[in-house]
Amino acid sequence: MQFDFPGALGVPDGRYLARDGSGEEGQRVLVIETLGAPSPPRRKRRAKQIEPGDGPEPLPLTRVTAVRAQEPFDSTEDAQRWLEETFANEDSTEAAIADALGLLNRALHAQTVASADSRGTELSVQNAVVARIGHGSGKEVAAGRFTEANALDPRTASGSRRQRRDEELRPQERLAAILGGRERVDTCETLLLRARSDLNAGRYREAALQLRVALEALLIELDGALADPGHEEDMAELGARRKEAGDAANAALRGELDVEQESQIVELIELCERVLRRRRILRG
Repeated sequence: MQFDFPGALGVPDGRYLARDGSGEEGQRVLVIETLGAPSPPRRKRRAKQIEPGDGPEPLPLTRVTAVRAQEPFDSTEDAQRWLEETFANEDSTEAAIADALGLLNRALHAQTVASADSRGTELSVQNAVVARIGHGSGKEVAAGRFTEANALDPRTASGSRRQRRDEELRPQERLAAILGGRERVDTCETLLLRARSDLNAGRYREAALQLRVALEALLIELDGALADPGHEEDMAELGARRKEAGDAANAALRGELDVEQESQIVELIELCERVLRRRRILRG
């Protein structure tokens, strides 16, 4: 998978070898290349006069290529068959996009931690100018090139179900309400977003720790928020499962979670998200 993102991502250009901890079988390569980068600034900054009607300054483009180096094809024909089948199947396309974005966001998170920069962020396919899926020789893909590739429209390339849900929640209307001071952001919302981000990245320990405080905040902030049987039922279940969240967080402090605890974290985060989603929908 390859994405072109506007601007600089913060990860220096280069080729990065990534493993999932299982050895050579999990080996992948991430290639970062900045295209059209502006010239470095001079040592002494000088004010630049802006003329009326001047257009915006050109932005660099960051090309990100995620290579599944652990799964080489036996022949060009096999590679072409894979490309056709992946591109023709929506689920396969979304899986390829999710896998590549997972690797990129892992690199962005690592850069955030390595540079101690609290402003780190993650990207989705909708942030890209263009997305491509293709195949090529080792030398080609290591340079961000393909033997053959197909382009995808980032606006419709992935997450069709998620997009419908987001449209249903009308985020722009809520944005205006928050900025206009007509509505506030609950603490649990911010904490749950962080827990979801960690969960999506496979950081179960971090997700468990975020969930514990997010759940406590949600139980207080959304108590009686809706006169709805579904809301009351979900809140009661979350209250009954507070100990699960606490036990998972305590286990996360000691080390890795077991499979059951990971499953509980997933269920509880999804349940909390359902509570928030219902509130947004019913409030209109």
